[in-house]
Amino acid sequence: MNSTIPRDPFNDAFIKNFISIALGLIINYINGTFVLVFLKNDIFHREPRYILYIHLVINDMIMLSVSVGLQVATYTVRFFNVSVCCFVLFFANTVGKNTLLNLACMSIERYIAICKPLHHSQLCTVRRTYILICFIWTMSTAPSLSDIFIMASVRPVSFFSTTIYCVKLYIYNTWQHEVKDIVVNVVYLSFVWITLIVTYIKVLLAANAAVSDETSAKKSRNTILLHGIQLLLCMLTYVMPLLITKLVELYPQSQTTILYIQFLLANILPRLLIPLIYGVRDKQFSQRIRLYFCCK
Repeated sequence: MNSTIPRDPFNDAFIKNFISIALGLIINYINGTFVLVFLKNDIFHREPRYILYIHLVINDMIMLSVSVGLQVATYTVRFFNVSVCCFVLFFANTVGKNTLLNLACMSIERYIAICKPLHHSQLCTVRRTYILICFIWTMSTAPSLSDIFIMASVRPVSFFSTTIYCVKLYIYNTWQHEVKDIVVNVVYLSFVWITLIVTYIKVLLAANAAVSDETSAKKSRNTILLHGIQLLLCMLTYVMPLLITKLVELYPQSQTTILYIQFLLANILPRLLIPLIYGVRDKQFSQRIRLYFCCK
């Protein structure tokens, strides 16, 4: 497998890495500003929706940093020890699942705030929010651990001391991994999509019936819709490997370019939408963000 992977010319490799690093730094700078605003304003610490939002931001900052770092390393180091690669992929896959579950939890919180306002303060407490975040990490870790357990059971011990091009398609490529990925992805994506659709419809009906504050209901409805758009972008992570495999078979000479485009679409593009959800649309966040970006 390793010998079939072509090496990009220096100029192409430099341009690709420069674009990745530049985009990663810009997005993380913007999101880092949101984290700073959250930490310096106690008002956000008492709101579950802001806690979930900032967890999503931090999670995606980690995801972006790991993805860009791995992408740059594959151009410089090229091949990784399998054990090191497993650890990096474990971390990347875990934070990737975190994003999906976090989006679902944020939508449920908005549904409770609009459709069950009298119960919101009881159901959505700060303590329960942090417990929920721990639960999200637990549920996200399980599929990543299963990848390692499956590989340990089907591969010889010596395999872990070899080197490999650190891409999930190349290291977790047994039929057991394929079955596990199908089951896990169907369960996770079905749960998230059903949650988004149901909460969106409920909030939409609440806005039309004006059973709650109509402005807040419409804003929450739009927020859930943005979550759906972001989820569509996140789904590129699951759809792209199938397309990439076919494209590589058709255009083997462009294999690295195809993998790089997949990286931009599946790992960087979804991170661009996060600031729009609260950072730009939420008045409390946007007012404080302007102070930092205007250097006041």
